[in-house]
Amino acid sequence: MSSLLLAEPWLRGIAANRAAPSDVLLRLLAPQGRVAWTTLCQERALPPEVVEAVVTHPAQAVRRAFARNRHAAPEQRGRLVDDPDALVRADLVSGPRPRLNRAAPLPDDVLEILLTTRDEHRRDQLLTAEEIRQELQFSGQIPASFRRRMPDHPNPALRAQATNLWQWLSPGQRDALLADPDPTVSEAARDRNQTLDPAAMEASLPERACHSRNHLLINYAVSHAVAEQCLAEGRDLWSLARNPHTPGDIVARLAHDPDPDVRKQVAARADLGPSLLAGLAQDPDSAVRARALLQPLPRTWPQRDALDQVVGHAVECVGAVGEMFVEPGTSWYEACAASPDPQLRRVAATCPRLSEELVPRLAEDADEDVRHLLAYNHPLAPPALVLDAFIATPRQRPYLLTLPRLPRTGLDHLLDHDDPDVRALAASDAGLAQPPVRLLADPEPRVRQAAATNPRLPLDLVSALLDDPEHAEGAAANPNLAADRLHELLDLCELPGATAS
Repeated sequence: MSSLLLAEPWLRGIAANRAAPSDVLLRLLAPQGRVAWTTLCQERALPPEVVEAVVTHPAQAVRRAFARNRHAAPEQRGRLVDDPDALVRADLVSGPRPRLNRAAPLPDDVLEILLTTRDEHRRDQLLTAEEIRQELQFSGQIPASFRRRMPDHPNPALRAQATNLWQWLSPGQRDALLADPDPTVSEAARDRNQTLDPAAMEASLPERACHSRNHLLINYAVSHAVAEQCLAEGRDLWSLARNPHTPGDIVARLAHDPDPDVRKQVAARADLGPSLLAGLAQDPDSAVRARALLQPLPRTWPQRDALDQVVGHAVECVGAVGEMFVEPGTSWYEACAASPDPQLRRVAATCPRLSEELVPRLAEDADEDVRHLLAYNHPLAPPALVLDAFIATPRQRPYLLTLPRLPRTGLDHLLDHDDPDVRALAASDAGLAQPPVRLLADPEPRVRQAAATNPRLPLDLVSALLDDPEHAEGAAANPNLAADRLHELLDLCELPGATAS
């Protein structure tokens, strides 16, 4: 078959080849190697000299792909913070793929640049600096520790942005920001201080149903007049039941609302008194009773928020729980780990700070969701548990494949698994007792490709597979191919660079 017809699979395979030296990978950055750029720049770790070429590459597509590389260190990706292309910066702030709630934070100096850069107001500007900042805020790349330093940061632009955390700041921090010598900061503080002013909230509350109205009713201080109107009209009661600032007498009335979803939100509140909680614990709706009984008093609002991220959600949708600005203490998670209620043990399993002593207990928990959440979140989760989660939760497989704890060897028993993703993982096992030759005929292309990458295959077979369109990409990724042979393939693909000798 013509080598040009095999060029695309060869290029993608070489880009994925973990044994390919830097001089081979650098050749792929030529324009003729465009088909391999995503594999090369986004889906694998790169040697330092290749990283240097990537972050300074003239092609936007190369830099955008690297901005999303989960295998690259945050410091490497952070070099794109001053990229002249807004789309590259947008990919940097949106975070690596596969996207998770918890991501490795960007360096402090990179965060400061992204959070304080002003627009240049060019006609060709595709994204504003504010739009990029908004994307960064939800990317999971700003650690809570950085946010907590913002109110006292020497950069006034960051102190001004710290006012967005107003409800989580201490009274002393609020007073300092209100009295800040920089007028931009003090003005922002006065504006945010209205979030705790029921009259100001009432004046700005839209009448029509919209995102802004819902946001105000969930987060801002609520006047009795607004609450009474909502009760009279029977609208927005779920939002009021969730709002930490809803007046206590209104909360007591919401506890008897006909809608069980409203009562369930009340049952989750951190400010309930014993008598109100006792009444909800006897609610006719089982979901309301369960939420009331789930956590005894006293409670905190961060504990409520941590529970809400897990309780009632399918484990595959929970994944890695994002860091909160104010997180419950590790001792609370450890108490949850000892609870007889599996829902609380699931919450405990989302905490990566759990002590080493608790990990084996949760790893053997009778509740499957507890075990899988531990596999997603804890750095000491046993490899066998991570493998079990990979098999059982297909939605999380792209993430689990990025974890070094996922076993890559000892997978002979999975070669005949019904799930092709599992067979593909086993087919790439370099420690198989026998080369996975029979899986080269598997009905699923991804299994055939994984088998072709296996270094247990004889080199003459790998060479033959290079000329087979069904196996060419996997064969080109086989680490047994020598650098000279990879250069020969690139020559056949007409890529520029040093010809192999």
